[in-house]
Formats: sequence, C-alpha cells, structure tokens
Amino acid sequence: MISPSPRSNLKKLGILPLIAIIFLTVSGGPYGLEPLLGYAGKNGALLLLIITPILWDIPTIFTVLELNSMMPVTGGYYQWVKKALGLRWALYEGWWTWLYTFVDLAIYPVLFTEYAAFFFPAVAAYKIPVCLFIIWSSAGLNILGIVPVGKISVFLGALVLTPFIILFYIAFSQHAGSFTFPHLSLKGIGFAPLGLALYTVMWNFIGWDNVTTYAEEVNKPVRTYLISVLTAFILIFSVYFLTVFIAQQTNIDPAKLEKEGFPIVGLIIGGRWLGALLSFGGMASALGLYSAVLLSVSRVPKVMADDGLLPKKINKLHPKYKTPYVSILVCSVVISFMVLWTFTDLLIIDVTLYGAALFLEFVTLIIFRIKLPDMPRPFKIPLNVYGLGLMALLPFGVYITALGGAFSSDGNNWLPAVFAIAALLSAEVVWQLIKWRKRIAKPSI
Repeated sequence: MISPSPRSNLKKLGILPLIAIIFLTVSGGPYGLEPLLGYAGKNGALLLLIITPILWDIPTIFTVLELNSMMPVTGGYYQWVKKALGLRWALYEGWWTWLYTFVDLAIYPVLFTEYAAFFFPAVAAYKIPVCLFIIWSSAGLNILGIVPVGKISVFLGALVLTPFIILFYIAFSQHAGSFTFPHLSLKGIGFAPLGLALYTVMWNFIGWDNVTTYAEEVNKPVRTYLISVLTAFILIFSVYFLTVFIAQQTNIDPAKLEKEGFPIVGLIIGGRWLGALLSFGGMASALGLYSAVLLSVSRVPKVMADDGLLPKKINKLHPKYKTPYVSILVCSVVISFMVLWTFTDLLIIDVTLYGAALFLEFVTLIIFRIKLPDMPRPFKIPLNVYGLGLMALLPFGVYITALGGAFSSDGNNWLPAVFAIAALLSAEVVWQLIKWRKRIAKPSI
C-alpha cells in the first residue's frame, strides 16, 4: 500500500498547464529534427514522421495511460515496475531512466547557446557559464514546486509555438501554390542512415512516461492525463509534420539545415525577423524542456531512496514547498558536468537507455493483466494479453532497427551505442553493491 503523499494538500496541476508540461517534456517544438532530411532524404523524412509515432509512440502512450490510471502515484513508472516485477527490476527502471535523463538534460543548455548565437555570435565563448546559469536557475524554479513550473511551461510553450504558427501561415498563404507533396518512400536509404533517422524521430517523441512521476500532484489525474496526453500528441505530431514539410518545400540543402537549424527556414520564408523569432523560440524550447524534464526526473530518486536504493537524505522534502529539493540539487550537480557531449552521441545514448526502460513498462502492463485482472483501470487498452504482447513488439522492432543502424555506421556512431549498453549493464552492478552494503550493515549475531 502506497501511503498518501505529503503534497496532497497543496495546489495541484490542471489540464492546460499539464498539456504545456507534456509538450515541453516530450517535444519542445521541432527543434532537433533538423538532421532528419539529411538521413532520410526528401521522400523518407515525412514517411518516418508518420510511421514512427504509430509504431513507437501510440503503443507507449496507451501503456502509460493504462498503468497511470491504475496507479497515479509519485514515481510513476518506477512504482509500476516495482509492484509487478519487484525491487530489483524497479532499480533497473529507475537507474536507466535516471541515466538517460541526465544525458538528455545536458543537451538543452547547449542548444540554448546555439540558438542564442543567432543574436549574439560571441555567446559561444561563454557557453559553460550560460549553461550553468540555466541549470541552476531551473533548479531554483523546480524547488518552488510543480505549479510555478506549470505556469512557466504555459508561457514558454506559447513562445515556442507562436513562431511556427506564423511560419505556417506565411508559407501556406503565400507559397502554397508552389508546394508539391513528396513521394513517400524509404527506397535508397542505407541501413545506417535509416537507424540514425529513426533515432532522430524517436528522440523527438520520447518522454510520455516521464510525465507520470508527479501524478499525485495533478488534479483528477486519470481524466487530466487522458485529455492532456492525447492533446499533446496531436499538437506535437502536427507541428513536426508541417515544419518538416515546409522545410522540404524550400529545397534547402539538408547539411545547411542541420548546421543552422529551422531559423534558416524562417529566413527563406519570411526574412530575418522570422528567422529571429524561430531562434528565440529555440531558446524558449531549451529552457522549457530542461525545466519540465528536471521536474519529472527529480521525483524518481526520491521514491528510490524511500525503498533504500539510494541514500535516505536524497528523499528529503523542502519544509515550505514540499518538493524533493535534495534530489533536484543532486541532479543539477551531475548535469553540470555533462554539457560538453555532442548532440548525435547524446541522441543515441538517450534512446538506447530509454527504450530498455520502456520495455520493462510493457512487461509490467502484461503482468498486471495476468496477475491483477480485476484491479480498477479507468483507462484500459481494448486488447487481451496476446494482443498487448503483439503491440509491444512494434516499438521493440523500431528500437532494434535503430540500434542496429548505429552499430552498422561507418563513423563513430557505434561508440555511444556501446557506452549506452555498458550503462544498461551498470544497473546490475549497482544492485549487487546495494545487496553487499545491506549484508555489511546487518549486525552479527
């Protein structure tokens, strides 16, 4: 039995701010999709944007919604896995997610400085101080609680979306007559570029389970999550598809797009002012993504510490704001040392670690259906156990294809994949250390 959270009497999150937090946790706009055209080509980019969410995201979203409707508790996926598979696998789930999120968070302050260079080219020389300022100001905001984060997320989400809405309006009102829809095909794409293209799309669609770690801090969590997650998915897919489609219509060199980002599309479509708006949106996106993802990951060490898997001090709550401030500070320290990694390496490590943790959630869903068939499920996937197994094979197939593509690359893309696999194996090392520490701590008779 999971005891009520001490946060239960605090003000909770509603639908609109939760949509904003989910949008910023999973997406933050199409920033980061720029390499897709180079990997998949004009014909393959949009096709992968259609296929990958169907195979990768929809099964994940349905799984998260059912599990969260059964157990809307702090710690989310960690608590689900613990109930279904026990403490050892819960450690795996929490450890893998913690590692991948550290890697994920490290990229956002770096992205902020890259988009800020549109206005201040000299900012590159001050990248580390700027990154550290973002990390620690976001830590302060998260310590204040989920409601301030939600309010800031609504504001930043609007800053991210507004430039793209303007881009869509100008593009379709002034240039639609010259637009042609590409022939959707993966023909001619090598296995390695296909793997990197999949990693790019997958990375831009990950994080649906992360938004459940603070479910006790959400008002009417089952209904609020159902509406918010589905709304966020439609919004994210629409923005991605339209942005990549418009970028294609400019006939921009994919290498130039990857180097200069979507602001260059704004320059082509509307002039420097629109490029500036898209750069400003990229800065807002990086800030929003960082703050929203930190909100989710900081709740996981807290519940792991409650179970004795991490030091007890890490689960200490702030006396006024009732937030896991020690966990937030620990996360921020680790991330401060990780801001020099490259985007492609981070992307591969992120998705590899995330996919493994996600697999445990699919296993948890199936075990709950077998062992707890009568447990209340306000949201239930309309499939039996065998159907759920087949559903889980869809994202697993995408995951294996992407990983295989990384290993088959002619460059050094296999190195982060190897590092990610080593990180996965480190969970068992941590488990053995915990067991050894507990044996040592037992008093002799």
